[in-house]
Amino acid sequence: MKHSLIPIFAVTIFFISCSSPRQEDLTQYVDPFIGTAYVGHTHPAAQLPFGMVQVGPDTGTDKWEHCSGYHDADSSIIGFSHTHLSGTGIPEMGDIMFMPIVGNIPFYRGDETDTSTGYRSRFSHDKEEAAPGYYRVLLDDYGITAELTATERVAIHKYTFPQSDQAGIIIDLNHGIGNNTIESSLAILNDTTIAGKRRSSGFSQDRTLYFLATLSKPFTGFSSFSDSIVSEDQNINGKDTKLLLKFDTGRDESLTVKVALSTTGFEGAGKNMEKETAGKDFEQIRSEAAAIWNGYLNKIEISPIDDQQAISFYTSLYHALLMPNLITDVDSTYCLPDGTRIKSDADRYTNFSLWDTYRATHPFYILMFPEKNSEFVASLIDLYKQRGILCTNEYGQNETWLMIGNHAVPVIADAYLKGKLPGDIQTAVASIYASLTKSHPKSDWETYNRFGYYPFDLIGVESVSRTLEHCYDDYCAALVAKQNGDVENQRFFAQRAGNYKNLFDPTTTLARGKDSKGNWRSPFDPFLLSHAGTSGGDYTEGNAWQYTWHVQHDIPGLVELMGGRASFEKKLDSLFFLDVISLGGGFHGDVTGMIGQYAHGNEPSHHVAYLYNYTDNPYKGQELIRRVFDQFYLPTRDGLSGNDDCGQMSTWYIFSALGFYPVDPVSGEYIIGAPQFKEMKLHLPNGKSFEMKAKGISSENKYIKSVKLNGEKIKRFSITYDEIMEGGQLEFEMTSSISSVFYD
Repeated sequence: MKHSLIPIFAVTIFFISCSSPRQEDLTQYVDPFIGTAYVGHTHPAAQLPFGMVQVGPDTGTDKWEHCSGYHDADSSIIGFSHTHLSGTGIPEMGDIMFMPIVGNIPFYRGDETDTSTGYRSRFSHDKEEAAPGYYRVLLDDYGITAELTATERVAIHKYTFPQSDQAGIIIDLNHGIGNNTIESSLAILNDTTIAGKRRSSGFSQDRTLYFLATLSKPFTGFSSFSDSIVSEDQNINGKDTKLLLKFDTGRDESLTVKVALSTTGFEGAGKNMEKETAGKDFEQIRSEAAAIWNGYLNKIEISPIDDQQAISFYTSLYHALLMPNLITDVDSTYCLPDGTRIKSDADRYTNFSLWDTYRATHPFYILMFPEKNSEFVASLIDLYKQRGILCTNEYGQNETWLMIGNHAVPVIADAYLKGKLPGDIQTAVASIYASLTKSHPKSDWETYNRFGYYPFDLIGVESVSRTLEHCYDDYCAALVAKQNGDVENQRFFAQRAGNYKNLFDPTTTLARGKDSKGNWRSPFDPFLLSHAGTSGGDYTEGNAWQYTWHVQHDIPGLVELMGGRASFEKKLDSLFFLDVISLGGGFHGDVTGMIGQYAHGNEPSHHVAYLYNYTDNPYKGQELIRRVFDQFYLPTRDGLSGNDDCGQMSTWYIFSALGFYPVDPVSGEYIIGAPQFKEMKLHLPNGKSFEMKAKGISSENKYIKSVKLNGEKIKRFSITYDEIMEGGQLEFEMTSSISSVFYD
């Protein structure tokens, strides 16, 4: 990792959500390139926490490895676009692409290996660097150094040119990551101001984004490109619109471009630019971005500092704070895809990957950043008001119906149960009830209620996974109904929460597909991977071995089904020691990070190592957690074992480093695993602090001998949200000896 070449000034900035008693430069331990190789699908773009803008390099747009627009294996850069997703399994975004050039370059991006055919440029990772809120690269074909930084809604480009009378900047609105331009327009307002609009369709079916760009230097000429026609028109429209701005530059002359985004229009973009960047230059904005990031990063201390561990930890924390993303202008206004203008009472957000993030990411937000999480929850409830049901996987303000379950439910339920629900309680409750009773794609409630499970012969795909994930959402709804004094709905949802038992096959002791006549799927291959988007089958990005454990709300019930603690332990042992090669057919891209049949690279496995606490040998889980840390979280570009999935992979790391994890995210309990650092301190949002100490921890001392909470030995394998929020100390005594039950 290369760090900032320009010193970060000591800027003391106070934020309601990220104040801290100390301000160290922890950005030095963040490497945005971690996860950009293999299948991490992260990006090195410059952005602020949860910002609207993620301005960064695009090296590819059409392959699975280019879900974020950037992959370490590539050797050329297309340009710098302003929106990117982090760690997803589907490509999207890549709006409003800018590329500085030198020479007589055509309006085509060119070939990824033969860059002379277009405006692409070769680059080298040796001349590339990134830090929170900053990116820099040398474009080898042009001798141009490109630097990027950002506020929440505005990107700032700084291009340092060689001496040339053919310098230029290309703006390409046909560029996108995995999407197509429906319509676009570009307008030259004067010789330093450009406005534009891009409407696109892809994974997110209908998105419109406006921009306003201002140049620090007037251009000397321009050329326009609209649907293959080159002209000198100042206003162009079409599906494929581009603009070349021409400059004369001296040696090492820098040109700065500010690009403000908005969903409401050019006026909204202009307000965003004025509010966030007026009177500020590139270096000041970059310095402020670093200070903002430090405010967030300093919420958690680790000690003593080991560089490699610190890089893994603080990069995980950084990745956890990239999504969801802001959609409101500085006046809290935003537009829906159909153009409807909404005036909100606070900031609103988009890009919710809830199948992933309900597990640990939102529980992390509510613990450490509850005010921000409240804005996320308010955004989800607003979507319900607009559509009649909650979203499942929402990107670019569009429901994608990609994944299963209704996992906005646990996010809202968690906020309600912890007293952190924004707005009207009854509207929130209604949103949960509607989403779990009103049929919509992948939630056929009439069929589900009739059978008590999804028959594979009626719904076709993902029947087991859909059933199990619905059970968890129903459990969350039952807790909400109980808290709300609604006995009838409590009873209804609690009964449905037990439907997982209907697909438990006592012969194989695995979750198995069943048809509408009550017959088990036969033949049955428990190793066969399936995915709705590829081979079909009864599971979502997994197989029977991986999904059987997806009973987060009733682990004791699952233990009972398997015949008790000893049989449950034996089945867990089998999961972790079965031949990893035996994965069967189907889609393999998401099933990575393998230990036996356990797939840490995908979310349904994330809680499973913690289930050893329900056996007589919890040390086995402690051993596996250490193994996951050592194998699947490395401070390298290929250091992530799977898609980071909008922070879920990273928040598993954060919680597990602390020594506990939210197996049941809404329960208010965290199951103890095994700490990975000697000392950690959480600076809680209520002004208190919670410390974790692992006495004697080392490479050998990875097992827990005892646990004390505020000096008192605890006789359980969990701690609670309320205990953490009270502040205090959790002390682990570590040992190299295999212990049995540490809480006796």
